[in-house]
Amino acid sequence: MISQLSWKIGGQQGEGVESTDRIFSTALNRLGYYLYGYRHFSSRIKGGHTNNKIRISTKPIRAISDDLDILVAFDQETIDLNAGELRPGGVVVADAKFSPTIPEGVQARLFAVPITAIAEELGTSLMKNMVASGASWGLLGLPMEVFNKAVEEEFGRKGPAVVEKNVEAVRRGAEFILEQAGGPLDEFKLEDADGKIKLFMIGNEALALGSIAGGCRLMSAYPITPASEIMEYLIKKLPKFGGTVVQTEDEIAAVTMAIGANYAGVRTMTASAGPGLSLMMEAIGLAGMTETPLVIVDTQRGGPSTGLPTKQEQSDINALINGTHGEIPKLVVAPSTIEECFYDMIEAFNLSEEYQIPVIVATDLQLSLGKQTSERLDYERIAIKRGKLVAEELPPNEDNRLFKRYEFTEDGISPRVLPGAKHGLHHVTGVEHDQEGRPSENAHNREKMMDKRLGKIANLRITDAVKVDAAHANPELLIVSMGSTGGTVEEARSRMAAEGITTNQMMVRQMHPFPSEQLKPHLDAAKQIVVLENNATGQLANLIKLNLGYHDKIRNMLKYDGTPFLPSEIHKACKELI
Repeated sequence: MISQLSWKIGGQQGEGVESTDRIFSTALNRLGYYLYGYRHFSSRIKGGHTNNKIRISTKPIRAISDDLDILVAFDQETIDLNAGELRPGGVVVADAKFSPTIPEGVQARLFAVPITAIAEELGTSLMKNMVASGASWGLLGLPMEVFNKAVEEEFGRKGPAVVEKNVEAVRRGAEFILEQAGGPLDEFKLEDADGKIKLFMIGNEALALGSIAGGCRLMSAYPITPASEIMEYLIKKLPKFGGTVVQTEDEIAAVTMAIGANYAGVRTMTASAGPGLSLMMEAIGLAGMTETPLVIVDTQRGGPSTGLPTKQEQSDINALINGTHGEIPKLVVAPSTIEECFYDMIEAFNLSEEYQIPVIVATDLQLSLGKQTSERLDYERIAIKRGKLVAEELPPNEDNRLFKRYEFTEDGISPRVLPGAKHGLHHVTGVEHDQEGRPSENAHNREKMMDKRLGKIANLRITDAVKVDAAHANPELLIVSMGSTGGTVEEARSRMAAEGITTNQMMVRQMHPFPSEQLKPHLDAAKQIVVLENNATGQLANLIKLNLGYHDKIRNMLKYDGTPFLPSEIHKACKELI
């Protein structure tokens, strides 16, 4: 028996690849397995090769696998493009309709199943995804009633007749391949899972759920890959909590609406990707100048311009920190797990109001769209903090002066009132202003206001701004990364540990203000530093050099072909440095 297995399904976009993976992985989740998924898809609605890869394990996993055990193919292109991942002894389950062949040199066993023919016999070729799912499930020898339950949940809203047809398609697929194979394959027999209930979601769903838990009641956004699922989730869920979602005409409208709603006292967010963030930059500057709370999610993807809309990249860091003209206070956070997506959103809303600043939560495509197992969330950790929002009645202003919305205070954070508060009248403007918000070009006032705004975040640190696994006092390598790469680094490190190579790991979760003091002792202790990131210019490495130096120690490990790092790639590259 084995403790983990990797399965992939591929075909043309619009052929049912996504739904096949969804039902297959849902059934595995019901059994209690840990899962980690990766989607390769084209930036079009229909056509073009797409595949979904799912890693199944009895233990927690946070990386895609280097190799592949089972490949399900709806066309020959899927075999040609992906067969190279198959380990010796792997299996290809292919539709007999296209007379599948295995490329020369690939040591894999082929099962040609009449996937389309069986589906058509049952009434429609659309059910071929269920036939393929049944064939895969049958090879693994897992309980069919669990899979049938997942099918029922998927199609139940369409009525019992549709459910029955799809269950039959699953049964026929399993029966055919089991007859060919002579029963479930022993080499793919998974150890029993723990059976515990676990969450199974993409990062975007965790971000959306975290925003609801954090008190968000309005989202204004424009659809864009890979952020759209946040809006889609909130469209379904937010009205249940008295909130709403507004799809705006563009990203400029989305961010300015969010600023206005936050000014009015409603916790509001928007979400986008690199191109949308570029359009939002002037408005983000307005939020910084007017000290208005604002939460933005940036789901990074391949750029520049339209770039690679459906591919992995981490290249927005420079823009998120320095994109606005002028200098404003802001917080840039980069979660690395499903759980962090949830908790970071709650903290983002709190810190945005406490410090009266824009907060940008930066994910990457793999974290945003990769479906994976998460432990149960701890709702006892949720607390709503609104900072210096004045709730009690204000005293009358002396001499009929306006409320000092931008009052100079010891910590740089001024009292904040909601529109309509008695005695709370004040100006709000994007030009430089005095304590009451009146436009001012006074040089002394300008200097004091800039110091006030920028100074209030100097010591701002999120929970676990830097996460470090310092297993060794003076490691040969310190591997530094961000976002979805954390689990892949962990797996590569375990391989190096087996070879006697000492490594420590650091995940930088707060990009700005940069937590230099938390990085320094670990950078000092390491003999060499490897900074791993999905971009071409080493933006995280340059951030470290800018704030701390270490030019002589730092080595870049960069990948910018649109695909995530594999554990084997990190393992190989690190060994070459030693």
